[in-house]
Amino acid sequence: MHNKLLVIGLLLGTTLLSYGQDDKLDMTTIQKIREEGLQHSQVMETAFYLTDVNGPRLQGPGFIKAANWAKGKLAGWGLQNARLESWGDWGQGWAVEHSYLAMTAPYYKTIIAVPRAWSGSTNKLQAADILYISASDTTALESYRSRLKNKIILLDQSYKITPTFRSDANRYNDEQLQKMANESVTPQAGPDTTMRSRMLAMRTQNAFNQKMRKLAKQEGALGMLNTTQNSVDGTLFVSGDYANAALGATPDDLADLSIAVEDYLTLCRLMKAGIPVKLEIDVKTKFYKDDIKGYNVLAEIPGTDPKLKDEVVMLGAHLDSWHAATGATDNAAGSSVMMEAVRILNTIGAKPRRTIRIALWSGEEQGLHGSKNYVTKHFVDPATNKLNKEGENVAAYFNVDNGTGKIRGIYLQENLAAGPIFSQWLKPFADLGATTVTPKNTGGTDHLFFDRVGLPGFQFIQDPIEYSTRTHHTNMDTYDHLIPDDLKQAATVVAAFVYNAAMRDQKIPRKAPAANTAR
Repeated sequence: MHNKLLVIGLLLGTTLLSYGQDDKLDMTTIQKIREEGLQHSQVMETAFYLTDVNGPRLQGPGFIKAANWAKGKLAGWGLQNARLESWGDWGQGWAVEHSYLAMTAPYYKTIIAVPRAWSGSTNKLQAADILYISASDTTALESYRSRLKNKIILLDQSYKITPTFRSDANRYNDEQLQKMANESVTPQAGPDTTMRSRMLAMRTQNAFNQKMRKLAKQEGALGMLNTTQNSVDGTLFVSGDYANAALGATPDDLADLSIAVEDYLTLCRLMKAGIPVKLEIDVKTKFYKDDIKGYNVLAEIPGTDPKLKDEVVMLGAHLDSWHAATGATDNAAGSSVMMEAVRILNTIGAKPRRTIRIALWSGEEQGLHGSKNYVTKHFVDPATNKLNKEGENVAAYFNVDNGTGKIRGIYLQENLAAGPIFSQWLKPFADLGATTVTPKNTGGTDHLFFDRVGLPGFQFIQDPIEYSTRTHHTNMDTYDHLIPDDLKQAATVVAAFVYNAAMRDQKIPRKAPAANTAR
């Protein structure tokens, strides 16, 4: 284990070892953090209220309900200046009020179905036939124009279900963690052609979908069905056409239901065989236009050092979720961990030199809107595209958004100078499985815009558990898939990292900002 903890230091060279060796960790406070976080945790109570009590936290009224609860909880724990802060215009909110789908011929079968976000309604219970469309290009759609009225659209799919012999859930083993620690930072050779191909395919598919939806609404179709290849075994991967939520956009008001691939393929086979199929559908959704703003939740533990109190250590997670379940692992887990981390620090009477600020972001699921706009608004001078005075005062930002798994270490985002510091900070938690520092980047969540403007923003390494296989953006993302001991461990590690960052003489070292990414 000692060798593992030194790997990153050896990789980075002896010239960087001075970082971290000058830090004198406050082991008395770290022990208090461990005791409060592991023995007196409230993380699962917080997760219960964010999920079972508040429900889905889709951008709009679902998010606002949970955000107000979180603001009140943070204030009740003694944090200062707990507030909802607008980051700008978002657009329409949306929620499901009722949803039902069943096949009634050639026999009766209930179908698990979830409306895609920002899709429309049928207005009442409707009996409908299926229009089976094999067209794959926008020009061929015109041939269906006169056949869409009162139909449910089913697009031909050639998915095949194959059994998997891998477990849904797993943890990183020693070999995997060692490999992550040993990875070197290498410049990307040329453009990512794979990603470019994927983006082109997505644009082509989106163009087809948008034209089809517009035509379907014009011609009086009742709705459409969709699925994904991994929506198997009753687990539906559901998101939404959030372009319709943009400010000023007009929803097409077409019901659009995600169903399991097994049910989808059953309907396809019946239609191909010429067997008459009847459906019943009743969907009611609601658009909210009374408040078009987006909001983040913020609160602070004030700094106590006259020279450092204006500097800020931030920790955060996105509070918003998709709507098929209650967003437990994505990302009530991260929000609960961050809330628990500041509760721990406040409860033990920590007196940080720098101000500690928690942020619970919104609009992450639709493109990191909450964190992006917060960073741009607060930390970047729009005239120069460089950090302003407030940005210069940010010491570090730490993020959690990879499910319920315990923390195994931290990604450096190529900020190599921070490596020895974090290796030292992890040592008191080696017995809890947190040991690994990797120079690797990781993406897809709210630390990115801190990193892109040159601020030291970091995401923790977490055990994957069943995140990508079972819970991420699915109808299975519920409280029952949270692991209490993992979340207790994560909150404890985060609390210590935040405290250490708030106490050290210097801010966390920075790397150069990426060009033209703050706008």
